Amino acid sequence: MSLKDTSKFLSLILRHKPQAVGLELDEHGWADVDELIRRVSRKRPLDRATLEQIVATDEKQRYSFSADGQLIRANQGHSIPVDVELAELEPPKILYHGTGERFAASIRAQGLIRKSRLYVHLSSDVETAINVGRRHGKPKIFIVESGRMFADGCKFFRSVNGVWLTEHVPAQYLKESF
Repeated sequence: MSLKDTSKFLSLILRHKPQAVGLELDEHGWADVDELIRRVSRKRPLDRATLEQIVATDEKQRYSFSADGQLIRANQGHSIPVDVELAELEPPKILYHGTGERFAASIRAQGLIRKSRLYVHLSSDVETAINVGRRHGKPKIFIVESGRMFADGCKFFRSVNGVWLTEHVPAQYLKESF
C-alpha cells in the first residue's frame, strides 16, 4: 500500500467517516494517535513512523499533531460536525476558487456552496486554485471579492495549512478568471 493511498484513507477517516474503523473524534476533530493506528491497522498497515511521514510530507498539509504528539486531526475539509478552533480573520481583498469547468454554470447561479463540507475552500493564489480545479477536469477559476464580503459581514477563517474558509460565497462576489 502506497503512502498516498494510506493518506487518502486517513483523510476519509479523519474528515468524513471515523466510524469506518470504529474511531471517535472529539468535538475539535482530534483522534488519539495510538487508537487511530490500532484501528486503521485492522484494514491496512500503519505504524507511528508511517503516520509521521504522511503528516510531514503531505503536499497539502492536511493533518496536524497536537503539541504533545498524542492526538491528530485533519486541518479542514470535514463533512462531519467538528470545531477545528479557527479564529476569524480578515481575508486578503481577493481569493480564488478552482473547480471544474462543468460546475461553472451552477456556481454562476448559486455562488459557491459548501455542499457536504463545513466550509467553502478558497486559495490565496491562482496556481493553487488551478491545481484544485484540475482535480475536477478542465480547470475554471473564480475570483472571490473576499475583502468586500468581509466588509459586508461575512466571516472568514484560515486553516493551519493556509486554506481560507467561509460558509458561502454569494454569486455577486464572484468574477470568472478563465
